Amino acid sequence: MLVSLKWLRDYVDVDVSPEELAELLTMAGLEVDSLDRTGPAFSEVRVAKILSVKSHPDADNLSLCEVTTGEATYPVVCGAGNISVGDTVPLAQVGATLPGGYVIRSSKIRGEASEGMLCSEEELGVGGDASGIMLLPSDLPLGEDLAEALDLRDTVLDIGVTPNRPDCLSIIGVAREVAAITGKELRYPPSGVMETDEDIRGVTSVSILDPDLCPRYTARIIKGVRIGPSPFWMRRRLEAVGLRSINNIVDVTNFVMVEMGQPLHAFDFRFLEEGRIVVRRSREGEPFVSLDGKERTLRADTLMICDGVKPVAVGGVMGGLNSEVQSDTETILLESAYFDPSSIRRTSRALAMGTDAAFRFERGIDPEGVIRALDRAASLMAELSGGTVCANAIDQYPRRVETACDIPLHVQRVRDILGTAVPEAEMIRILECLEMAVEPTGDGEGAFKVTPPTCRVDITREIDLIEEIARLYGYGRVPVTLPAVSVDAGITDGKRTVEERVREIMTGAGYGEAINYSFIAPEAVDQLGLGETDERRCQVRIRNPLTEEQAVMRSTMIYSLLLNAKRNADVGRFDLKIFEVGRTFIRHEEGKQPLEQNRMACLITGLRYQDRWHSRDLHADFYDMKGCVENILDALRIPAPSFKSGIREAFLHPGKSCGVFSGNEPVGFLGEIHPDVLSRVDLTGPIVVCELDLDRLTEYYSAKAPFRSIPRFPSSSRDVAFLIRRELEAGELLRLVKDFPEELLEKVQIFDVYEGQNIPAGMRSLGLRFSYRSAERTLTDEEVNEIHGGIVQKIVQATEASVR
Repeated sequence: MLVSLKWLRDYVDVDVSPEELAELLTMAGLEVDSLDRTGPAFSEVRVAKILSVKSHPDADNLSLCEVTTGEATYPVVCGAGNISVGDTVPLAQVGATLPGGYVIRSSKIRGEASEGMLCSEEELGVGGDASGIMLLPSDLPLGEDLAEALDLRDTVLDIGVTPNRPDCLSIIGVAREVAAITGKELRYPPSGVMETDEDIRGVTSVSILDPDLCPRYTARIIKGVRIGPSPFWMRRRLEAVGLRSINNIVDVTNFVMVEMGQPLHAFDFRFLEEGRIVVRRSREGEPFVSLDGKERTLRADTLMICDGVKPVAVGGVMGGLNSEVQSDTETILLESAYFDPSSIRRTSRALAMGTDAAFRFERGIDPEGVIRALDRAASLMAELSGGTVCANAIDQYPRRVETACDIPLHVQRVRDILGTAVPEAEMIRILECLEMAVEPTGDGEGAFKVTPPTCRVDITREIDLIEEIARLYGYGRVPVTLPAVSVDAGITDGKRTVEERVREIMTGAGYGEAINYSFIAPEAVDQLGLGETDERRCQVRIRNPLTEEQAVMRSTMIYSLLLNAKRNADVGRFDLKIFEVGRTFIRHEEGKQPLEQNRMACLITGLRYQDRWHSRDLHADFYDMKGCVENILDALRIPAPSFKSGIREAFLHPGKSCGVFSGNEPVGFLGEIHPDVLSRVDLTGPIVVCELDLDRLTEYYSAKAPFRSIPRFPSSSRDVAFLIRRELEAGELLRLVKDFPEELLEKVQIFDVYEGQNIPAGMRSLGLRFSYRSAERTLTDEEVNEIHGGIVQKIVQATEASVR
């Protein structure tokens, strides 16, 4: 928000320097980003009066003028035709500098001496009028420096207004803050309107068909206007805050918008068919040409301002080309309305029309300031264009805009929150300076009810009032103290413990942690080949995605890791070990929150180790990933962990993948990416991935570590090679052994797997090592052989295996 200090002084006396004012505003919560001193781009230009004008003897288009500054008279040759004797004009004397570095010198033009130059607005850089010499007010003192006479020097503050303070998106709003900070009086501009006898209701009408999007719409009619340039003072005000002057009618709407924070729009009444206004939603696909000349196709939820036949403006955003004010406009319908902020925000984003009006409407304007701004603008239009205002104003207000009132405030609560004893009288003074009504409630000493002004849409609770007191009382006056807190033992969170433990294991195994966006492309489910009934196809769509590649929330983390592998491969890095801890999202019924699941995913491809002379050709495979998963399950003490084939993951190789289980409950999966998926994402394999359900692992996690004393007696082991069917999983054989009720069997593990020569087709050799131990004595060979033989016999009977 650009604020001209000269404009600000119209409403409040500022007797501190611009730097001090910037500091005061910043400390009160209105951060001043920059402070720029502005001034004219000319020097040595004086106020002068024309004493005589006669034709140049040798040029038809030139005049010889005698010009006085009150101290001296100068001959000047001039080519403009809009001057006459007695006019007050700007005189650039010999030695003066004009914008662009042009220096005035004494010269002869067609044989006649010229000791200076009479200047136009454009030549002085104070306006765009180049049609003739700039005519100054006759009461300006002769000989005075033009910059001082026209008060052209100014200071502009660039204030970073936060979204919760729309009241400060106006000069008066900032002036209100300055008045409260400095204790000065706030002066409002006059808003009275001189009206004719003709009633507006006989000229036009307003119908609001969608009051949920437009709760209030007001209008006035100004007749007999003459379109022309705005006066110099208004043009200077608008230019100071970055707005371009257009004409006296449009400039008034911009002037009042900046002054009071209420966007306005002026329609050429002759282009409003049936002479009336209808406020309604647009129809899906309805075309509209806005003031910038662009044709836009509207959505069904766009609020439109229409006449009796067609749309003439996008409500709260921009007017239409078909009703703009033109050079021959004579009758104006002036609009001042309140629009639903969320509706304006949606429309502005959807149409990519970030106008000054939309910027204010979408943050929330003062619903009770609509009429004040309408009357102020109508009065200015009549004054500057010579028009007249019809009697009365149309004020359609079908749905009341709720504003905060009677907010309770307790003095002791303020002191407890701020940590300092702010005097009660000071609290009341601060709130009343902000135009809030403060009344005691009668519920005891120090209890009040506060009604904020309707322009403060951000104040709804007691804590908001406390914030207002704090920022205007001065944060620097609040003493620095250490809070009295008790130190309690932290409560361990199971989810965080599991995540930290997983990170320790994976980083210890040489994996790097990736952090990806939770947004992916919608076609990810197709590239992964997920089935039509797979719940991971129920994607959560983003309403306003940054890009189409980030249009939905991810339902699996595997796709993000594949993209990481693709980016690494594109720069020549084919060896990769990464993991990620994050969330996936599954869409449920409309209107309900999606299902969020905490997951850990990892990916490995390329060499198992870094390039070394003794392990140059060792590539990572399925069992590298399986080992990491085993370490995780073991570290978290997950009960009955196992790996089972036969899972149906569309993006995994069916013969090189498995599910991860705790008992009979699935907790994840791992395996090689299917070659078809690799081709769709333009990668080469093998690539092994894994995804674990951290929510389920947290549920099964046990913080209790089991303890076994160091054995006092030696173990005895026996090795057996079983010839089994190839489709029989080794894990099934191990689970069968562990289920035998034999106390002396300490553990069993695989030491060899062999297929090939001397092994029948469809069979394989599986070598198991059995370890036996007693906690009370040393076992004899006879005891071990007897127990071992029984176990082997049961295995043979249960699996139809044979001993090699």
